[in-house]
Amino acid sequence: MKTVLILGAAGQISTYLIADLLKQTDYKLKLFARNASKRIKVTDPDRETLIDGDFNDKHALNDALDGVDAVYLNEMRDLEAVENIVKQMDANGVKKIIVATVLGVEDEVRGNFGQWNNAMIESSITRRKKTAAVLRKSDLDYTQLRLAWLFNDDNNTDYEVTQSGEPFGGTEVSRQAVAKFIVEILKDDSDKYTRKSLGVNEPNTHFDKPSFY
Repeated sequence: MKTVLILGAAGQISTYLIADLLKQTDYKLKLFARNASKRIKVTDPDRETLIDGDFNDKHALNDALDGVDAVYLNEMRDLEAVENIVKQMDANGVKKIIVATVLGVEDEVRGNFGQWNNAMIESSITRRKKTAAVLRKSDLDYTQLRLAWLFNDDNNTDYEVTQSGEPFGGTEVSRQAVAKFIVEILKDDSDKYTRKSLGVNEPNTHFDKPSFY
């Protein structure tokens, strides 16, 4: 039985991921977030453990990583935090991590949508290029997900994947679809997703900007 540590467990993608993992696997889940006990409702106390903590807290992270097989990180914004997570994973011998970041960190978004995307989140892209570099320089078995613009739709879990070096595929994707893909990665024990940076979008959404803008 695997144990998965979800960092940023109160986030929207994490919420869908937790529900999917409880439904589709027998994994134990460690749910790490600021004020986790106030923000997260546990539905299976035999499998879910809440951990109140901050990504920059070395001791909290070290304790949380004990006995963990894989990590999901919901946010790649903070350079110091990502450096600390990588360091504590190394210290605990935990190799597998899946991270969510934004599209554009590899300058892979082309055309009118690329121009719109850069205008909207240029500072976010710049910041996350630095955290992406930390992953690349590490020895972790990482999978970086470069996510299209996000929305919620329980009835839409369609996604497609583009590889590093390929143009980004579309403008939008549901958080439910992203959670579905993360479950697939966690369940896969091969090296199919190891040290990969993958674009994730809904098929047939080649617009100048997301449909909800």
